[in-house]
Amino acid sequence: MRPFVYEQPADVSTAVAIASRFTTNDDQPTRANAQFIAGGTNLADYMKLGVAEPNRLLDLNKLKEQELRHIHVTNEGGIRFGALARMGEAADHAEVKRRYPVIADSLRLAASGQIRNMASLAGNVLQRTRCEYFRETSWACNKRVPGSGCAAMEGFNRQHAILGDSDACIATYHGDFAQALIALDAVVHAEGSRGARKIVFAKLHRQPGDTPHIETDLAADEIITAIEVPAIPWARRSLYLKIRDRESYAFALASAAVALDLDGETVREARIALGGVATVPWRAGAAEQSLQGKKLDEASAEATAEAAFAQAQPRRHNAFKMELGKRTLVRALLETRDMKV
Repeated sequence: MRPFVYEQPADVSTAVAIASRFTTNDDQPTRANAQFIAGGTNLADYMKLGVAEPNRLLDLNKLKEQELRHIHVTNEGGIRFGALARMGEAADHAEVKRRYPVIADSLRLAASGQIRNMASLAGNVLQRTRCEYFRETSWACNKRVPGSGCAAMEGFNRQHAILGDSDACIATYHGDFAQALIALDAVVHAEGSRGARKIVFAKLHRQPGDTPHIETDLAADEIITAIEVPAIPWARRSLYLKIRDRESYAFALASAAVALDLDGETVREARIALGGVATVPWRAGAAEQSLQGKKLDEASAEATAEAAFAQAQPRRHNAFKMELGKRTLVRALLETRDMKV
């Protein structure tokens, strides 16, 4: 076992100060010497595997700021999620289910009940990939060891991404909650040594490019304090569809988060995000635009799916995700259209 220091800061400012003091890789937040932990459902796994080796763990569960644990409707009619609220709490929250079914669905389908009761919302959106080559330290992985190569390129890549990949990394982002957030234009509130700031959720995660080890726009000493979803009254017509190898706890092979503003059968506005197929939470902007102003039927849904995957780059073992992803999106669009709201 690799030794590490375990601390429980009393407040956000103290946690930030400690992280700032003991972090030397500010430009590489995923390799920081000090790391934050809340539920631990992701980081603890990777520490056991030797993938993550922080010198210092900062447990955020004793932070005194109670708003970090609250979920409430904002004055504008949106929802503000405290960063330390648990996935299970958010999935069961009456206003979340009523105003944003797509969020409740994404959380409910994300994991087992035990994990949902442990995992924090902020930790969930920051979870790292479950790529087999990232998890196994004997394989080359640019995300784990920059410059070492990517064994997945020529290896068994059935689970890997076909959107947003690069020559350095094809690891899939495996979260579900993030797809709902990016579709609904969520904003992340963060606090670090440089002060507090807001980050548009669509800019939180970085595509791998040449630096797959840099996964987010957060500095190593920044803490997410809240996630805010703006008021979107028509988001009551929304859902999250997840296709996986088994109905019990499993990651998505393909998923779709959809919200629709309809005038009869005509689409005034559509929000579409894809999961299980991309290296980051994936907003399908071209697909949204292709559907706007059109009658939503099977033909237009299929055309929208074609637009969503027009830039996909399948490989040997994951080429099936092209067709599966398209069919998943078509089904999600038609089921959202037919919702009773």
